[in-house]
Amino acid sequence: MEELHELRERMSRQRPVEWEAFPDIGLYMDQVVSYLPRQLIHYGESELLTSAMVNNYIKDGLLPRAEGKRYSRVHLGYLTAICVLKQVLSVKETKGLLAIGSQRKSTPEELYAYFCRQLDAALTETAESLPEDGEEEDLPRLALTLALRSYADRLACQRVLDIMARRAGGEEHPGKRKEKAGRSTRNSGE
Repeated sequence: MEELHELRERMSRQRPVEWEAFPDIGLYMDQVVSYLPRQLIHYGESELLTSAMVNNYIKDGLLPRAEGKRYSRVHLGYLTAICVLKQVLSVKETKGLLAIGSQRKSTPEELYAYFCRQLDAALTETAESLPEDGEEEDLPRLALTLALRSYADRLACQRVLDIMARRAGGEEHPGKRKEKAGRSTRNSGE
């Protein structure tokens, strides 16, 4: 099936640019918004990034403020990571994860390189799990398998984020508080 083959090829080859390949001059907002879609695999389902999103990421503390009205390599690195992570994590979870990475005394360039290595490994693993010559009738099973793997990975990720937050002295993941509150309400009514 040609579409599946094309997906496998893109997932095997398409990667964000390396740090040194980012523009070495500051970009204006409209340039950033048009640049970022080239960084990631997407199929045009929705806008990957808008100026309103960038402004919200700055307000929410996920992204440093622009230097004047220009965005640097640091901003492009953060935005690449945010655009990937927002597909599976909430803004709060993404902010927590990026904040912990920033506290590790690594440079933004080192953090971006680590992010790219991990993204490469994940994309390669998924690409290799796709059949080379799938048939139309295989698609529902393949979609279910991928969805269940996503569920399992998200579940594990949320638990790891909970553990990190607790160890950092922060609060637990918001879903855990609701679950605990629900349990105490149920238990008190018994």
